Amino acid sequence: MNQINLWTSADHALSYLAKADQIPHRTEGEAVLLEHVPKNVKRILDLGTGDGRLLSLLKIDRPHTQSIAVDFSQTMLAAARTRFAGDSTVQVIAHNLDDPLPDLGKFDAVVSSFAIHHLIHDRKLSLYREIFHLLEPGGIFCNLEHVASPTPRLHECFLQAIGRTLEEDDPSNKLLDVETQLSWLREIGFTDVDCYWKWLELALLIGLKP
Repeated sequence: MNQINLWTSADHALSYLAKADQIPHRTEGEAVLLEHVPKNVKRILDLGTGDGRLLSLLKIDRPHTQSIAVDFSQTMLAAARTRFAGDSTVQVIAHNLDDPLPDLGKFDAVVSSFAIHHLIHDRKLSLYREIFHLLEPGGIFCNLEHVASPTPRLHECFLQAIGRTLEEDDPSNKLLDVETQLSWLREIGFTDVDCYWKWLELALLIGLKP
């Protein structure tokens, strides 16, 4: 599996931010995620926060929730810090998800949006295990993710739908099918595991900690 990750590049990060609102059906997946994160959560961890888009949506109905936003791109971190400037309930920290998570305490919800697919598969699995241990009993994990298509033709259809060609496909992507990831979450111990929303290669995977 390739080890390419272009997200250390400011140009790559800025290019993504410029087009983030144009990803088809993205808001549908975000809306389903928002429905499933309880309004009374006390602590949220956002992995691969980018510019803080998802966390800012969560904070609309949960303004007093203590939150930690994690990313490793300096461009993204700067954007997130600007977004949450003056909000004492949000802590933005630098961390590369290739490495084990630091000791951040326990959380009622761990969320991620289009970030974990940049990790090699073995690291995806180990990160899911770490997330399970970070969650409080009854806590929820929501991963709005870019997943693999079952066939090359369907992958090309997805790229066409988002206005890209195979040549423009992001080499940082290390896509994995939904079924494998759901199986992993169940084996780790999550309950009520399912794909709660999907459009082509965009999927929302959710699991609860008993």
